[in-house]
Amino acid sequence: MAIADIFEVLTASDRPYKKGKTLSEALKIMSFMKNDQHIDSELFTLFLRTGVYKTYAKEHLKPE
Repeated sequence: MAIADIFEVLTASDRPYKKGKTLSEALKIMSFMKNDQHIDSELFTLFLRTGVYKTYAKEHLKPE
């Protein structure tokens, strides 16, 4: 759940105080977080392998 929450916060475009990150920017930031052990490596790998981020991106992110 925490991995999905982080991804959603990074990509959210409905925040008036910041612009949402692109898909590639968000995944890059999360990779750094994994490397720095801020998020669980195995769960992040599962998040990527399952492609759940792609499903979310298709439904909620702008094409660019």
